Amino acid sequence: MQLHNYIQQHTGLGLHLIKPTLQLFSEDATIPFIARYRKERTQNLDEVQLEQIRKAKEDFENLEKRREAILSSLKEQEVLTAELEKQVKAADNLTLLEDLYLPYKKKRKTKADTAKEQGLEPLAKIIMAQNTQDLRAAAENFLSKEVKTAEDALNGAGNIIAEWIAERIDLRNYLRYQLENFGQLKTKVIKSKKEEEKAQKFKDYFDWEESLKKIPSHRFLAIRRAENQGFVRVKLLTDEKRIFQKFEEKLVKPQSSTKTFIAAAIKDAYKRLLYPSLSNEILQEAKQKADEAAIQVFTKNLKQLLWGAPLGQKRVLAIDPGFRTGCKVVCLDEEGNLLHNETIFPHPPKKQQKESIKKISTLAEAYKIDAIAIGDGTASRETESLIKRIHFKNELAVFVVSEAGASIYSASSIAREEFPNYDVTVRGAISIGRRLQDPLAELVKIDPKSIGVGQYQHDVNQTELQESLDRVVETCVNTVGVNLNTASKSLLKYVSGIGEKLAENIVEYRKENGAFTKRAALKNVPRLGAKAYQQAAGFLRVKQSENPLDDSAVHPEQYTLVKQIAKTEALQVEQLVGNEELLEKIDLQKFCTEQVGLPTLKDIINELKKPGRDIREKAKTFSFNQNIKTIEDLQEGMLLPGIVNNITNFGCFVSIGIKESGLIHVSNLADEFVSDVTQFVHLHEQIVVKVLSVDIPRKRIQLKLVKLNE
Repeated sequence: MQLHNYIQQHTGLGLHLIKPTLQLFSEDATIPFIARYRKERTQNLDEVQLEQIRKAKEDFENLEKRREAILSSLKEQEVLTAELEKQVKAADNLTLLEDLYLPYKKKRKTKADTAKEQGLEPLAKIIMAQNTQDLRAAAENFLSKEVKTAEDALNGAGNIIAEWIAERIDLRNYLRYQLENFGQLKTKVIKSKKEEEKAQKFKDYFDWEESLKKIPSHRFLAIRRAENQGFVRVKLLTDEKRIFQKFEEKLVKPQSSTKTFIAAAIKDAYKRLLYPSLSNEILQEAKQKADEAAIQVFTKNLKQLLWGAPLGQKRVLAIDPGFRTGCKVVCLDEEGNLLHNETIFPHPPKKQQKESIKKISTLAEAYKIDAIAIGDGTASRETESLIKRIHFKNELAVFVVSEAGASIYSASSIAREEFPNYDVTVRGAISIGRRLQDPLAELVKIDPKSIGVGQYQHDVNQTELQESLDRVVETCVNTVGVNLNTASKSLLKYVSGIGEKLAENIVEYRKENGAFTKRAALKNVPRLGAKAYQQAAGFLRVKQSENPLDDSAVHPEQYTLVKQIAKTEALQVEQLVGNEELLEKIDLQKFCTEQVGLPTLKDIINELKKPGRDIREKAKTFSFNQNIKTIEDLQEGMLLPGIVNNITNFGCFVSIGIKESGLIHVSNLADEFVSDVTQFVHLHEQIVVKVLSVDIPRKRIQLKLVKLNE
C-alpha cells in the first residue's frame, strides 16, 4: 500500500490535502506554522487534521518497518513462497502481519516442535484428512525410540494439530471478534488482600462483571490499577461453547471419522494457545483505547488550564498560606520579577493578625500593588478572610489561585535556575503570583502530570501521554503568542521551530545584548537560521517595536504585502493598524496571488484590527461561602459557589472552599444525556452547585450543577 492511500484510508482526508501537507512536513514545517501560515497550501486544514496526517504517516512508517523485518526473516529461513510474499506485502495492519508471520516466528520450543522432530507430522495430516477409521492402528505406524506407544503418537499429533488450529488466521480473527464484542470482564478479589486498607478504594471491583465493549474507560483503568496492585484477578469471559461449535464447523468434515479427536484438539488449542494469547491482546487493545480516552480528557483539561484567564501585566502581592510555618508573602512587578519577600504569622499558633494586616497594607502601598493572589492550599480560607478585612488605600482585587504543582516547580531545576538565592517557599509563592499574571507562561514550567487535571494519568502509556501533552502545550503557546523579551526558556522552547537549545540561546542573547527591539534581530541569535526564523517569527511578539507588525501575528514574510495594502489607501502601516472601519472596506481580492489567498488575507486584516490582542478571557475575582470551613459544615440542599478544578469522563470535581472537592456526576450535570462533560463545564469555571449528599467518613461530597436562572 502506498503512503498517500494509507493516510487517506485512516484519516478520510482527500489526496489533494494529504500531498501538500506531507510536502510541508518534509520541509520541516511545524504543525502550528502550517495551520497558521500555510492555509492556501493545505486548504485551511486545522491542527487536529494536520496531526491526524502526521500520526497516520508515522503508523505507516512503523508498519513498513515491521513488514521489511518480517520479509527479511522469512527469506533467511528460506520459507518465503511467492504466495506468502504476496500476502505479507498486501497486509494493511500490524495484526494481520503478525498473524501471517506467526508460524515462522522464532519462539521457544513447543510441544508441536517436539512432535514434528519425532516424525509425527504425517500422522497429524492423516488425522486432519479425516478418512481413517482406526486412529490407533494409524498411530502404531509411527512408533519409534522416542514414541513408545500409540497414545504417545496420538498426543504428539494432537499437539501439532492444536498449533495448526492456533495459527489459522480466520479462526484467530473469529475469536478476536467474539472476545472484543461479547467478552465479559470479570474480577475476583484476592482473599488474602481483601481486608487491607489500600484495597478498600477498590471495594466496588471485588466482584465485578461488565461487558468489555461497554465498560467506560475510567472504570477499565480503575480495574487494571486494582489488578496491578495485587488486589483482584481479572479474566475475560466468553461463550466457549459457541466458539468450539464454530471451530468445528470450520475444521470438521461431515461424517468425519476423527471428529472426536479433532474436537479435543480444538479445546486444547483454545485453552492452551489461543485464549491466553488473544484475550491478552484484546485486553491490551482495550487498555490502549482507555488510555486514549484518558489522555483526551487530560489534554482537554490541560488546554483549558493553559488558556486560563490572565490578569495581565499588573503588580501582584502573592501569598502562599500556612499555619505553623506562616504565610510566605512576595511582591512581583508587572513582568513577574521579585521585588520583595517575607513571612507573616496571622494564624495559630502565633496569631499575629494585627501585625500581619499592617504589613500587608504597607507592602501593597510601597510596591503599588494592583491585585492579591492567595494559594488555595492549607489556611487559604483563613488568609482570604484576613485580606478582606484590610482597608487598602486603593481597592485591590483578591484572587484565590490553584497551587497544584507549585511545590513541584519550587523544587525543580527551572526554579533553582530562576531563583538560586531563594528557598522553595519563596519560589512557591512567586509561582502562585505569576500564575495569576499569566497562567500559560508559568504552567509550562511544570510537568503537566503534576498539575492534577486528568484521570488515571499515571496508569496510561506514559510516552503517548507526554507526546499528547507536549502537542497541547505547543498549540496553546503558539495560539496565544509569546513576548520575546519576557518569555522564559521554558516558554520559548514550545514556540514553533525553536526547541530547547535555541530557547537557551535566545535567553542568553537577551542577557548579553538587552531587549529585542525588532523581530528581525532574532536572526542575530547564534544557530537560529533562516528555517527556524521562518517557523518562529510569527508567534513571537516584540512590544514597542518601531514596526507595529512586530507585536502582531502577521508573519514577517507578509510585511511587504501589508505595506502594499497601506499604500493603496495612501497611508503608512502605523495608520492602518487599529483602523477597523477602513480595514473592513478593503477589497481583499485585489491582493490575492498564487501564494497568498483569502484565508491569509483575512487573518492579516483581523490581526491589523486588534494587533497583539490576547484571545484569553480576563481574570475574574471569586469568593467561596464564608460560612463553610470544613466538610462538617455542609448540609444537603445547600447552594454554594464553586470552581471546577478537574474534569473526567464520569463528571467533574468542584472546589467549594474546603479541603475536599465535591463531585458532580455526569448524571447531575443536566436533565439530558451528557456525552461530553466539557460541553457543560470547563476547567476553572465559576459555577453554583447544590449539595446532594455528604459522606463524612469517606470524605465524599455529591453535587449537582445549578443553572443560575433556576
